[in-house]
Amino acid sequence: MEAIVYNVTTGALMVMMVNCGLGVVGRDTLRARPWPWAAITLTVIAVGGVLLQLAWSGAMDALDADPAKSGWWRGFTSVFMQNGGLFGGLWNLFTLAAVAALAQWYWGGPLTLAFFLAGVLLPSRLGSLLGIGEGFGTDPRNFAGSSGATYFLGATLALAFLARTRLPKEIALAAGVPALGLAMWLAQDNGHGLVSFYGFGLGGAVWAARRWATRRRAARPVSGPTA
Repeated sequence: MEAIVYNVTTGALMVMMVNCGLGVVGRDTLRARPWPWAAITLTVIAVGGVLLQLAWSGAMDALDADPAKSGWWRGFTSVFMQNGGLFGGLWNLFTLAAVAALAQWYWGGPLTLAFFLAGVLLPSRLGSLLGIGEGFGTDPRNFAGSSGATYFLGATLALAFLARTRLPKEIALAAGVPALGLAMWLAQDNGHGLVSFYGFGLGGAVWAARRWATRRRAARPVSGPTA
């Protein structure tokens, strides 16, 4: 029963973030959007990781992020290893493609990749600093998988939606992402919730910085032609 509740809440959190992404991008605009090259790149690498696992039985042992093993590369390569079985692997690939595409259409490709990288590196650093959580920011359960970085990235879309909407129902949806994430971590020790909380916070910082920069540019006096 505990595993079922864990999976249901984890899935529900992702559904909320995807709906936030659809809301901030615009559901009716998807067909007119350009190809999301950052999302395609991340997904292709993740699929390549799965194919490598199928072709090489030692891939997980060599590339996961088990802290008991040495190797500077593990924090990066483990993101593209999948260890949740067939359904878990497909879920991770599908959600990575969907979330990264929505993120690129809102944040742009370079910032999407930067957020994804932050989702790989930042949670473990914050966990060590605060004395909470453990392992790298990949699959928070067992040192491999793309879900942690994907949930981190997805939470930035919830922040963007919260900053944009004024409708109470939509505000509740967006604000519910960090709230549910924190509750999941406290009640279930579910790392997906914790990394989502982190992602929401970083998304807020970046959104505020972009807004400040935009206002500063708008307030800058325009020099007219000189006689």
